[in-house]
Amino acid sequence: MHNFKQLNVWQKAIDYTVQIYKLSKEFPDEEEYGITSQIRRAAVSISCNISEGAGKSSNKDFNRFLNMALGSANEV
Repeated sequence: MHNFKQLNVWQKAIDYTVQIYKLSKEFPDEEEYGITSQIRRAAVSISCNISEGAGKSSNKDFNRFLNMALGSANEV
């Protein structure tokens, strides 16, 4: 089990999400429920998957969640 708050990758994911929210404020209003929502949810998913994986009991499970976080990062 890992302490996710001490992981640099989790801290960077949080910072990244904040930046995505700031940047996506500039998107057109008609995209609020389209691409804006999708990109924000994918950004949030990065840190969520890291923290969820950190709570797993095996490194194999943790790695699986890190791969999901990577997939979300690619989506953004």
